[in-house]
Order: sequence, then structure tokens, then C-alpha cells
Amino acid sequence: MSKKFTTKVVHAGTDFTNHFGALSTPIYNASTFAFPDAEQGSAIHEGEIPGYFYGRINNPTQEALENALAELERGEACIVFSSGMAAISNAVLTSVKKGDHIVAPESIYASTSGFLRHLEEAFGIEVSFIDATNPQKYEAAIKANTKLLYLESPANPTLKLCDIEKLVTLAKRNKLSTLMDNTFATPYNQNPISFGVDVVVHSMTKYIGGHADILAGALIGSREFVERCRWHTNKFFGGVPAPMTCWLAHRGIKTLALRMERHNENALTIAKFLESHPKVQKVHYPGLKSHPQHDLAKRQMRGFGGMISFEVEGVEQGRKLVNNVELCTLAVSLGDVSTIIQHSASMTHAAVPKTLREKAGITDGMLRLSVGIEDCNDIIDDLSKGFEKV
Repeated sequence: MSKKFTTKVVHAGTDFTNHFGALSTPIYNASTFAFPDAEQGSAIHEGEIPGYFYGRINNPTQEALENALAELERGEACIVFSSGMAAISNAVLTSVKKGDHIVAPESIYASTSGFLRHLEEAFGIEVSFIDATNPQKYEAAIKANTKLLYLESPANPTLKLCDIEKLVTLAKRNKLSTLMDNTFATPYNQNPISFGVDVVVHSMTKYIGGHADILAGALIGSREFVERCRWHTNKFFGGVPAPMTCWLAHRGIKTLALRMERHNENALTIAKFLESHPKVQKVHYPGLKSHPQHDLAKRQMRGFGGMISFEVEGVEQGRKLVNNVELCTLAVSLGDVSTIIQHSASMTHAAVPKTLREKAGITDGMLRLSVGIEDCNDIIDDLSKGFEKV
């Protein structure tokens, strides 16, 4: 039966047969599992047959979450982690080795940028940072040792897009792998694997969890890649989530469609309000006709997401705004049911040198707004009162 996304999120990963008919997948709070006999124990331990033996490899609660995410992202398999960065680092280190080369966006999540620069300095894995809005920049950066094209769309915090279809075509022509962070869009708004992307990563801390109460990540791709990550890369690094975290993430998925529908709707309304405000110099939101890649967004996204970035005159104006709002919470992270605001240059991207920030399009006056599911008029009123102090 072909199911709509709103139906899939409710039922994905649910298996009554394996969990004694429990409507909610139980929390298997166990680190170690017994073997029925030596022969099966050996086969399970080596991954030759399905089963569980140690929590660093798998757990029934974790497996239910992984099955749900694989279905929603239209991938063969999934592995989940203790954070979004654990997912990203495992995905990258399963894809490349010393001497290889990665092409990645200039405008990217700050910790991802820091991780890739660390790889270059500490492990001899080369990285070229380019303007990801132009596929020709990716092509020009490809070298003989290039192995991976890294994508993030919409980008954090600039909301720039990359042309997924064109970059997948470029990668296949050059026999390269593609890895994409789909955190901002979520599987509700965008499915990169449907465009041919090899591996998708998520920070489940954000929209998938949805309630600012978990730290977790996910990687979705081919079964071969996922199992290589499970039995090699992550087996050694050990970035595994707790069973309770997996249960909370799986529960969060069940309301993902409802929440994203409201996030999308609110964000578009608020983006239009910001665009008309005299103290706002620029608004970055793919759903606005003024966004330079609005047509691309309509082609590869079903909705435009809950993330907005906008620019005021400078650092001081940005700080005044975030210090004078009440409903919008001043905090890092995003994807919560409540609205979160931050000043990018002094918070999440403060560790990025000013020259690199500006090259990526992150100005001193840029603010990032993670629009929640409150009444959008209340959010607008709150921002309006904040702007009175700017």
C-alpha cells in the first residue's frame, strides 16, 4: 500500500510482532544481550545473522528508530548516533581516508566546517570550501584525489541552496560519493536520496526530536554503507545513543508532519513580515520570491522549512533585538516547538574567523530564527516590540 508521509510518520518503525504487541516500542534499557547458544552467538557477534549482543552495535529500541528513518528518507538502511556531529564524522570517515579530497560548501554548519578543517590539519584529508550555490564551483574544485562532495541545503545559517540533481549528476560522472546534511529541510520537506544522493545525515536534536530534549544524529544510505559504518567506523568511535534517547526520537517522529506543516506555514508568514520591516536589511528564506534560488527551492523541496535568517545593520543592533524579545528564546540550536533566536556572528559562528564568515555570507548583523509552532501573530508581535529597541 502506498502511504502518504503523514501516515508513514505515525507507523514507521512499528513492529508489533517483535515487541509483544506494544503500541509504543519498548525501551530496552540493556547494554548486553544473551546468546541462545555458542553457534548463534558467534554468528550474531560477526553480523552474519540478525540479533543483538552489545549496545555499541545495536539495540531493539534503536533498530525501530533506524527502520523508521530509513523509510522516511527513502534509504535502504539507517544507523543512529549520540549527536548530529557523530553522524557527520562517521559518515565522512567511512567515505574517505588519508590523502583523499573533499569538496564542501563555504556556508555550512560551523562545527562541520571545524571538523573538516581538523581532518585536513590532523589526518591529511584535503578539503576545498566553495560557493555551493554554483555547481560549476564544485566541478572546478574536483581533483584526481577527490572522493566526496559534501552538501548542505538549506545551509546553516544563510539558507543558501545547492542544486542537488546537478551535483549528483556531476558526482556520478566523476565516480564520486555524495553526502548531504538534510537537517534544516527534514524528510518532510526534502528527500535527497530520491535525487540520487548516496548518504543523508541529520541532527535529530533538531526537528526529528522536535522538543529540545535529546541529543542524537542519524545517517541513512545504502545497506552496505550503513553496515560498514556500524561494524567498523562507529564500532571503534562508539558514538551510540542511549535507548531512552532513541525512544524519544521515535516518539518525536510521530508528530513530525504536523509540526513541520506549522513550522513551514509560520516561517513563510514571518519571513514576509521581516521583509517588509524598515529595520531589516535582508531576509533569507527559500519560500520568498526574493530568494535568489526560490525556483530551485520549488523544484527540490515540498515545503520551505522553519528556518529564517535576516540581517540588521550590525552586531550592536542584532544584540539589542535578541535582548528585547520575550517569546522568542535566545538560545543556540533549532527545530524546537518554540521559537529560538540567535545572533550568528557572536554565537554559533563566533569561532569562525570574520573573513571566512563574511566570505560565506554571514554578516555581523545576521540573525537566525528557528520559527516554532506558536501562533505566528504572537511571534510577530514579539519581534515588533524587540525592533522598537533597535
